[in-house]
Amino acid sequence: MALIAVGGMQHETNTFAPTRADYEAFVQGGGWPSIQRGEPMFEAVAGANLPLQGAIVALRSAGHRLVPLTWAAASPSAHVTRDAFETIVGDLIARLRAAGRVDGVYLDLHGAMVTEHHDDGEGELLRRVREVVGAEVPVVASLDLHANVTRAMVRHADALSIYRTYPHVDMAETGARAAGMLMRLLSSGQRFAKAFRGFDYLTGIPSQSTFIEPGRSLYALLGRLEEQTGVSLSFAPGFPMADFPECGMSVVGYGHDDRAVQAAVAQLADAVNAAEKDFALELLEPEEAVRRAAARGEPGSPVVLADTQDNPGAGGNGDTVGLLQALVGQRAEGAVLGLLIDAASASRAHEAGQGATLDFALGAVSGVPGHQPLRGRFTVERLGDGQFRCTGPMFNGFRMALGPMALLRSEQAPGVRVALASRKCQAADQEMFRHLGVEPARQRVLALKSSVHFRADFQPISREVLVVRSPGPALADPVDFPWRRLRPGIRMRPLGPVFQPA
Repeated sequence: MALIAVGGMQHETNTFAPTRADYEAFVQGGGWPSIQRGEPMFEAVAGANLPLQGAIVALRSAGHRLVPLTWAAASPSAHVTRDAFETIVGDLIARLRAAGRVDGVYLDLHGAMVTEHHDDGEGELLRRVREVVGAEVPVVASLDLHANVTRAMVRHADALSIYRTYPHVDMAETGARAAGMLMRLLSSGQRFAKAFRGFDYLTGIPSQSTFIEPGRSLYALLGRLEEQTGVSLSFAPGFPMADFPECGMSVVGYGHDDRAVQAAVAQLADAVNAAEKDFALELLEPEEAVRRAAARGEPGSPVVLADTQDNPGAGGNGDTVGLLQALVGQRAEGAVLGLLIDAASASRAHEAGQGATLDFALGAVSGVPGHQPLRGRFTVERLGDGQFRCTGPMFNGFRMALGPMALLRSEQAPGVRVALASRKCQAADQEMFRHLGVEPARQRVLALKSSVHFRADFQPISREVLVVRSPGPALADPVDFPWRRLRPGIRMRPLGPVFQPA
């Protein structure tokens, strides 16, 4: 029986986004549990599809004793502030020091955190952990599929295990897999051989879904290679919204046979390079997307419009109204857009009361350049307190606290409704709409502020999915970002132009 320290910090940083993640962002969580310290951590994540929970269950099932450190998460945004990082990581490190001699460390990390003072937040966190426990204590971390894996992460961790699904339905499973790697290290007393490969092209996040090609085939190959070689493999398509030199895709591998590890990583890397052309994806402008959806969607088989560039799960604030404007302008029938994050409008709806009809100026809260609120008259159809439990494959077991919510119906286009929330969270679970009395499967058009995570719960009920290029800071085509610090020579989209610093 070993003594294992567990904790972590999750943030996906879009360095082009308008809002930074301060300490309060981690207190609120943005759909994730609030900051947890010590023993309360176990209850806060119990039953949730989270890596930390998967690791806890796996380690306890094997009879190990756990030392809870600190765990925190916040919605994707721009840089994590220095204060937030130092406060949270400082507390985690202090608890690790206070624990004394531990036999191993498991960390639930994201892998794409950029702070105001560190390009590589996870690399710095792992460095500090390694400084406390020394070179001999195994340190293992789980990472998000969108990790921008760096040399420092690989150097300071004994093993990294990365999600294999997008939507991330395997978060808890990945935590358990990372815990298994930690237990292998403890039982063998030997370090893993490591291999790491980066790539020379970026991919937009809508094309990284494992529900579609080439992701589906690449992860199937990864599984086959593991079975054939015994090597633990991970592939991260990366988060192509972080402007620093190590942004990008990667493959990592671990095992006790160095030759087998190197060969398996090389084979998977060759397949990723060969798949470059297959990562292209059709993007539609809002007007065209609404026209197609209105023609094809019907109750029981809605068309889903992915409002990807305003995705709160990629640094958007969920408050742009370009797609909503197209729905209203074309008087779409049976259409619902959500979640529009507008706390002031949600509060105003609650003050007016259910059934009230009044003028609203919706959205455009965060100041996306050139973007204005949608002004119009709406009826308040339904109100909610934003407190509910998710049931979909990705957010299963999450206890949401999204603040006052409201369902508004447009008076100009009575077939269009909009679901408001007060706290940022992407629309990736049907319960977010059911909370306001909307059954998603009965709609004709579902406009969702999400890039891919919605597919886990919504794609099974949809006729088709259309990806929309509407206003927002989470640009679907990486070429569109004003890059300054990428490494020279990387292609900014599959088969696309090469980055050269000015």
